[in-house]
Amino acid sequence: MSGDAAEVPLPAAPTNPLEPWPDTVRWQSISTDLIWVELLRLAAGLAVVAAVLGVGWALTSSWTFGAALGAVVLFALWRTVTIFRAVRAWGYAEREDDLLVRHGLLVRRLSIVPYSRMQFVDVSAGPLERAFDLATVQLHTAAAASDARVPGLRPAEASRLRDRLTALGEDRAEGL
Repeated sequence: MSGDAAEVPLPAAPTNPLEPWPDTVRWQSISTDLIWVELLRLAAGLAVVAAVLGVGWALTSSWTFGAALGAVVLFALWRTVTIFRAVRAWGYAEREDDLLVRHGLLVRRLSIVPYSRMQFVDVSAGPLERAFDLATVQLHTAAAASDARVPGLRPAEASRLRDRLTALGEDRAEGL
């Protein structure tokens, strides 16, 4: 290059490919009440497994049932820690043309869903979610692999997000 031309500095490349817009995206977190929902789901599943192993151990006195029960307890402890961290990893951001959804601990995932590609938006809440006043927004696109969901939202926020995404999807799809 000649010394006459002024060099324009290029923006620094993101260090984390899952957060390509750290300065321009305002991430919204989900409710930490989802931790309780997930812990109760875990407890219900583990209670059944522990009961079966406990009955087997009581009837046979085999050490393998006791070892399996110990493994279940260790799994429960490990999963409890990961639930706390996983819920805090969820986030979403609304941008002008698309919605960003991030989640995951070991395998981190960033989904970018253009509003124009959305076919419909679901809001659902199971019994446990309703007990904690939570709902999940599910976005459906033409490609099943690109569907995204945002769990752990308060019902009012879930309704607001559903209505906004639906309106933006209709506006963007008109030009197609």
